[in-house]
Amino acid sequence: MKTKAEKQVMLAQLKGSFAESPAVVVCKFEGLNVAQDQVLRSELRNLGATYQVVSNRLVALAAKGTPFESALAGQRGMTALAFPGDDLVGALKALVNYAKQEERFTFTAGVVEGRELDAAGLDALSKMPGKEGVQAQLLYIINSSTQRLLGTLNAPGRDVAAVLQQAVEKNKFNE
Repeated sequence: MKTKAEKQVMLAQLKGSFAESPAVVVCKFEGLNVAQDQVLRSELRNLGATYQVVSNRLVALAAKGTPFESALAGQRGMTALAFPGDDLVGALKALVNYAKQEERFTFTAGVVEGRELDAAGLDALSKMPGKEGVQAQLLYIINSSTQRLLGTLNAPGRDVAAVLQQAVEKNKFNE
């Protein structure tokens, strides 16, 4: 059993996590052993996300007055919270993949930028392209626009060069 001082420290840490994070995912992991839990923790840590097992009472106290309050109220059983960090979609993909591997692991609710989502909403959000995918798409759009612009600007010179080349090939300048 934790002492009151330890619980106060945990409460302060949770409040800090809620203040810093734009999103949180509520996870249920009843029946998983420590080794199985460590696999998920490691994967999320590599993505810059945090995952912690929490007391439902401390969660309710820490979430009071935050956008997370309604989603976190009334939690029962063994609960963990995942704070996705900078790569929300990447962390959600990791959670969805882990839930497919481990039947005893589920995520029940979440809040993303003030909007409460159920498990289906979180699953749909995980299907979006990740941070790297969006960056690649933006670079493609920027690059393709630049290439089209350069192609348009070079077209008159290219056309003149093509006409001159045809004239040289047909010996039009020797006459």
